[in-house]
Amino acid sequence: MDKQLEKLYQDQIKNEWYSAYLYMSMAAYFESINFDGFAHWMFKQAGEEYVHGKKMFDFLIDRSVKVALQAIAQPPVDFSSHLDVFEKALEHEKKVTGLIHAIADLSEKVNDHPSKVFIQWFITEQVEEEKNASKILETLKKIPPNSAGIFQLDHQLGKRE
Repeated sequence: MDKQLEKLYQDQIKNEWYSAYLYMSMAAYFESINFDGFAHWMFKQAGEEYVHGKKMFDFLIDRSVKVALQAIAQPPVDFSSHLDVFEKALEHEKKVTGLIHAIADLSEKVNDHPSKVFIQWFITEQVEEEKNASKILETLKKIPPNSAGIFQLDHQLGKRE
C-alpha cells in the first residue's frame, strides 16, 4: 500500500474512534440533563463510529499493514443546549466526510483498486451520517425552547435501534 495512503488510513482509524469518544461525551451531556432518549441516540452513534474504525483496522490488517494506534484527544464536555450538540455533531460529520473523500481521492490517484472499492462504503455512509444529524438539527430548530416538543423528540430518539 502506498505509504501516504496508509497514513491516511491510520489517521482515520484514530478519527473514527475519536468520533465514538465525541458521541460518548455528547451522551454524557444528555444523561446529565436527564434526556435519556438523546443519550441513547448518541450511545448508538458512538457504537457505529467504533465499528467504522474497526472496519478500517481490519482492512489494513487484511492488506498486511501493521496498525499503529494513535492517541485520541479528549472531546469537548461542555455543551449549551440540544441544538448546540447537534450543530457540533453535524459540523463533525462534515469534517469526517472531507477526510473520507481525501482517502478516496488518493486511492484513485495511486490506483489502489482494493482501497477504491473499500472506501466507497464509507462515502455512502457519510451521506447518511450527515443526513441524520442534519434532520435532527432542523427539527430542533423548529422546537421552541422548553416546550413539550423536546420531550417528544427525546422519546423518538430513544427508539433508535
